[in-house]
Amino acid sequence: MEGQSGDIAVTSANRKCSAVTGSARKIKDNAADWHNLMMRWEKLNEEGFDVAGNIVNMRLTHSRSDQLLVDESSLPTSASSTLWQPTGGAPELQDECCKLQNVINKMGVVVTKMERLMTSQRAVQDLEEFQFGPEGRKFPLFHSWNTKLFEESSRALLESFCQELKLKQLILQELAHTVTSDLCMVFLSCWLHQPFIPPQTRLMLEALLLETGHRPL
Repeated sequence: MEGQSGDIAVTSANRKCSAVTGSARKIKDNAADWHNLMMRWEKLNEEGFDVAGNIVNMRLTHSRSDQLLVDESSLPTSASSTLWQPTGGAPELQDECCKLQNVINKMGVVVTKMERLMTSQRAVQDLEEFQFGPEGRKFPLFHSWNTKLFEESSRALLESFCQELKLKQLILQELAHTVTSDLCMVFLSCWLHQPFIPPQTRLMLEALLLETGHRPL
């Protein structure tokens, strides 16, 4: 989805296929919804990364401040009074954690909508099998994909985002309690690069948009 922006709407301007009723129309609408939801996810991921970065900065700063206080206790009073005193504390950290939780909650809403798309796509697949048998219709609804391929693509996309959501939830649980800078960087890197949403996932979306006419061949 890099390099793409804005929602995809199903309009007469981007319909390249004449079959835009029934199953074809539903699949085309679902493809546009997949794009829009994935774009929404990416915006939330960027927002969450900024908040996670704030949490890491606060946590490491507080950790260094605690160490300074420990060192201070071993110094004479006159020397310890000149040490830098920490600013901020638990309330500020808690506030950032709440912000990150809010981002993850919104991501959960996105995944719930993706699950509904999967249910919708499965219903189309069931209808096609009922009408044409297990092998499906003889001619594709759009260019080359049969209905089963749309269902399989939706399932793969949903699985990727479900797994990534679980990772985000785990990062939230661990991030505020991590004092090792290297481990903090690992968490931030995982959040940013999203290991469960590899480039193949984005290619799958592009293939879906190409097949349904949302992208020109």
